[in-house]
Amino acid sequence: MSQFLAALIASGTILLIILATDLGQRRITTMRMLRSVIAVAVIIAIFVHSLPTQGNDVSLQLVGIGTGLIGGLIAGALLPAHRRGSGELYTVGGIGYALVWIVLSAGRVLFAYGAEHWFAEGLVRFSIDYRISGADTYANAFVFMSLAMVLARTAVLMTKMRKLKAGAAAAPSHAADVS
Repeated sequence: MSQFLAALIASGTILLIILATDLGQRRITTMRMLRSVIAVAVIIAIFVHSLPTQGNDVSLQLVGIGTGLIGGLIAGALLPAHRRGSGELYTVGGIGYALVWIVLSAGRVLFAYGAEHWFAEGLVRFSIDYRISGADTYANAFVFMSLAMVLARTAVLMTKMRKLKAGAAAAPSHAADVS
């Protein structure tokens, strides 16, 4: 399978799952958060064939993780959480949230396409100059970026969920103190 096709399948799958579970008003549930983490774990099992550690391979893969963390934190910040009168917690995913995921997913796919069609020779030269061992390192960096993005978004959601639950627990006792 070409690197482009692998990136397209992996990025498209993650993007569809995230947008399907987060756009619009959605209840915050444990299964909702786990679904996307499980999807990325499956993607890793399918597409990560080795863990290159020569030269600057680890550094490039860490850049992927760092980029994913930043993207996930930004996406999480664009996913406001609320509590309904019934006590149910929910988020509202809008266009800004979707754009973060779409832009980063499209960037991964465009890079993979470009690596095969537009700048293959330049990428080989870059890899030699900066001691990157090959395509697996780039592929891993993008898969790890996806994982980090999903995990960061999930951590933000869990933090918002805990904050809303703590606020609801504190509200009745606060009301009793005021009376």
